[in-house]
Amino acid sequence: MLLDDNGIWGAVVVIGPIVLTLVIGWAMLRNRGATRHEIERTEAATKAMYDEQNREDIARDNG
Repeated sequence: MLLDDNGIWGAVVVIGPIVLTLVIGWAMLRNRGATRHEIERTEAATKAMYDEQNREDIARDNG
């Protein structure tokens, strides 16, 4: 048999970290260049979400 259980695990141990490194590197390069507009839009959406959650919490606490 070409790949027995030890051979399969050996391949996973060698190939797995290589694939993981490539995927992490690709994601870092892809997300690296956020424009100012994208950052501002994300910050505004986060603030809106926090404000909405705060209003819901206050309404729930006040009955």
